[in-house]
Amino acid sequence: MIKAIFLDRDGVINRDPGGGDYIKSWKEFEFWPGSIEAIKKLNEKGYEIFVISNQAGVGRGIYSQASLDEITKNMLSEIEKQGGRIKSVNYCTHKPDAGCECRKPKTGTIKKATKGLDIDFKNTYFIGDSHPDVGAGKGMGCKTILLLTGKENLDDVKNWVLKPDLIKRDLKEAVEWILKQERG
Repeated sequence: MIKAIFLDRDGVINRDPGGGDYIKSWKEFEFWPGSIEAIKKLNEKGYEIFVISNQAGVGRGIYSQASLDEITKNMLSEIEKQGGRIKSVNYCTHKPDAGCECRKPKTGTIKKATKGLDIDFKNTYFIGDSHPDVGAGKGMGCKTILLLTGKENLDDVKNWVLKPDLIKRDLKEAVEWILKQERG
């Protein structure tokens, strides 16, 4: 059985530009402090990391698939240089109104990423910074951790129908908590 962790990208691994903007180039990409080290710690404990991210800027024509591919290649390279690894990166690039099955909170992207893999979803975490992340994680039966990195605030979360299992400040804090639970 694979020990898996699902991560959103923007707002989890790197800073989200906020205001409905997108990371359109590698130059705009900025890792969250401690995020690479957190990924590395998970890898060292036997976790496979899957990135699951909505990137509607491609579908909207704000940036190209080639730009997204370059960002991904550079992100993976930097993580690997620092001793971490990502098993796969999986994007929904459709517009929000496309009606696809891969846009979070739907679970199509997770299903595609894990097809043929033996994963115990009820003992797996989905870590994200938004309501759609929590929805996708819950839709797969995962435990969910919401990061308060800027997109959501605690007052709004109280009104959500689907609430995260945990709320943490950032990826580093979430991973420290997960690994502490593992130690018992």
